[in-house]
Amino acid sequence: MGKLVIVGTIAFDAIETPFGKTDKILGGAATFIGLSASTFEVDATAVSIVGDDFPQAYLDLLSNRNINLDGVEIVKGGKTFFWSGRYHNDMNSRDTLVTELNTLANFNPVVPENYKDAEVVMLGNLHPLVQASVLDQMTTKPKLVILDTMNFWMDSALEDLHNTIKRVDVITINDEEARQLTGEYSLVVAARKIHDMGPKYVVIKKGEHGALLFHNDEVFYAPALPLEEVFDPTGAGDTFAGGFAGYIAKTGDTSFENMKKAVIYGSTLASFCVEKFGTERMLNLSSAEIHKRLLQFKELTQFEIELQ
Repeated sequence: MGKLVIVGTIAFDAIETPFGKTDKILGGAATFIGLSASTFEVDATAVSIVGDDFPQAYLDLLSNRNINLDGVEIVKGGKTFFWSGRYHNDMNSRDTLVTELNTLANFNPVVPENYKDAEVVMLGNLHPLVQASVLDQMTTKPKLVILDTMNFWMDSALEDLHNTIKRVDVITINDEEARQLTGEYSLVVAARKIHDMGPKYVVIKKGEHGALLFHNDEVFYAPALPLEEVFDPTGAGDTFAGGFAGYIAKTGDTSFENMKKAVIYGSTLASFCVEKFGTERMLNLSSAEIHKRLLQFKELTQFEIELQ
């Protein structure tokens, strides 16, 4: 069983969609990544920061999923990172209503000693200097470093982002971010330019239109499973990343062929995440349900054809 380091936010979210709204609920990139990765029973640790307003019940919930919390700093008298957003009717676009960095503003991640030799490192969406500081702490070179980022860092910390991207093996971003990072509209050309920045593998997420995996001249496409209802897209990208990272940590295989399977597992788990508010669906997910949905993915993408 491989070790996995997950770096990212553990947070409060308040969400409004056409289907309803929530008060403060459990959220954050490291939370969704961790819950998704935990379906593979890997040896994972979360590196994050919260205030003492963060309920012990939420911490217990994560540790009960075998997510090690030694790297989660609890700041006495501090407040936990809070994000609030409202989704539009198409569920693809949203407005950020509130962002309160709170303890996250002074986050200096500390990787637990017995995870500094982890095979896989998943750098959730944070300032690129924070992501780089995690890599600096690793005592052995990880088999695979995966980085998630967003357009905010492209606008505010582009040079730092480029320096961190040089050090990673896989980058996961959405199509809009890939275009912004490279200045290219074609995702094939954008992926090639990102390869030149350092990563061997580029994963471009396209929301309800699936995900693309690029490696040199090879391309793999995984569709998103057509769902009757998308309730809340918050955390879907992080859930995808957690499934991807968790599968690689479990198998220890970083070949392109195995990456394809990781993309399918990530897409499968993300399809569950959107069915309920926040983490609710991921907390009530059985291995039988995952298996059944993987079969649906297989049926969706396989076909026989006679070529003349």
